[in-house]
Amino acid sequence: METYCYPLRLRASLHETIWGGRRLERDGWKQLPPGDIAIGESWETEISNMVQNGPYTGKTLGTLVEELGVLLLGKQAFAIFGRRFPLLAKFIDANTHLSVQVHPKDSYAARHEGGKLGKTEFWYILMAELGAHVVYGFKAPTDRAEVAQAIQNVTLDRLLHKERVQAGDVLYVPAGTVHAIGGGIMLYELQEYSDVTYRMYDYGRLSASGKLRELHIERSLDVAHYEAPRQIKMKPISLTNTYGYEDRCLIACRYFLTRELQLKGFAAVEGITKNSCMIISCLGESIQIFYGNGLKENESISRGETVVLPAALGRYRLVGNGALLLSYVPEPADEVWQQWQVSNLMYSALHKD
Repeated sequence: METYCYPLRLRASLHETIWGGRRLERDGWKQLPPGDIAIGESWETEISNMVQNGPYTGKTLGTLVEELGVLLLGKQAFAIFGRRFPLLAKFIDANTHLSVQVHPKDSYAARHEGGKLGKTEFWYILMAELGAHVVYGFKAPTDRAEVAQAIQNVTLDRLLHKERVQAGDVLYVPAGTVHAIGGGIMLYELQEYSDVTYRMYDYGRLSASGKLRELHIERSLDVAHYEAPRQIKMKPISLTNTYGYEDRCLIACRYFLTRELQLKGFAAVEGITKNSCMIISCLGESIQIFYGNGLKENESISRGETVVLPAALGRYRLVGNGALLLSYVPEPADEVWQQWQVSNLMYSALHKD
């Protein structure tokens, strides 16, 4: 069997933030650095993350993208994103609220950010304290002038829509959506692999050095959607529900499709990689991934760990107990994507670049 045909178990990178906390360790997701360091994000598929298993141990994900190209990425992922890893998966612990942000579409980022991608993302709420909320768009339709004046007066929060959330909620955040994660929330985020974020507003907060945090006002005003949101929480669709497992599609768009598999009593679920790599993150106890000739080889991951299945892997079998998330770049004719659109008509054609 070729060496590229195995699940790549990645060592996540942890990111200290002023709004983070220690919940990732307290709730059994990650082992954090000792002390009072506030960790806000665990980046699961950052291109600098190193492989922890098999022949590629010690190599970074970015290096493998360069070496393997479409064998790792897949034809559809390559068609949408080119020769770069397509999606960045994260676990996020918001101990306090984040700044209000907005991301550009691909076309704007390409023109104004040196050819970079824009950013469309989605959130899957894993934990939310009572009363926790996110900022999502505006309470009522507004315009650039009103928003600019509110930013200057430090009163933008009066215009913003706040949506209460709870565990299990799915929120689609297409480029142009003004948004912020509130405090007391832990979530799983999947996004286009892009670092382009415009900070629109930060409530007048000071940084650790005592200075106002940098805002990107003009560009955030350029790309923001000013209408009130039509739909905030998405409707997952059931694909399979048997005594052994439940399979749901949480979200689907041209950039990514994410399914949640709930394995019951170590049931086995089989699949095949085709024209996209797959990202699998374990939310349950543990998962074994069988692959190779006769599915005789296997790799295990536990709660909070992530693997990448190369597009060239082929058949695989998942065995375990509890939930996992499986994400990939869908083809236009993907049947699951089409089924999801029927249940989420208001957003089915929202993102057009």
